[in-house]
Amino acid sequence: AAVARLGIENGFLNNDKVKIKLPGILEQAKPLLKMTGRGQQLDDLVVAMNRAAESAVPMAKPLLLDAVKSMSVTDAKNILSGGDTSVTDFFARKTRTPLGEQFLPIVTKATEKVALADKFNAVAGKAAKLGLLKGDDANIQRYVTGKSLDGLYLIIGEEERKIRKDPLGTGSAILRKVFGG
Repeated sequence: AAVARLGIENGFLNNDKVKIKLPGILEQAKPLLKMTGRGQQLDDLVVAMNRAAESAVPMAKPLLLDAVKSMSVTDAKNILSGGDTSVTDFFARKTRTPLGEQFLPIVTKATEKVALADKFNAVAGKAAKLGLLKGDDANIQRYVTGKSLDGLYLIIGEEERKIRKDPLGTGSAILRKVFGG
């Protein structure tokens, strides 16, 4: 359900919970940059970052399914005895690194379309050396990849909470979607 919600046009861009905004210092400097004529470039970068996330998210489905198939008895016990997002936590543990590796080339390709991305990386690299930005925020592609994964796991967590709150109602709806009828 999370992949279906996010992996479509405007899945990230029109969802305030997961919309990817400009990295820290760039977001703070946005009003000044708009006054210097960079407003459209910044808007284009935000759209490109969110489109990149929307393009990458569908790749998550096979890895999420593989994580379920590889679930151990211990994993299942931890999920049953865990909190409201124990399934989400399981998915994040099992899939975050491989999904990051798969998302990065897609995000890179999407952000290359915006000339500001390379300029941002050059400036952000210098800002990181001065301690103004931290690691992944200094590279637009890594920043978007991380935010894409954060958004995916946030929505998975919301879906999990719904199922835990109303297992019969939500579970039946999911079963109908999966198996038809």
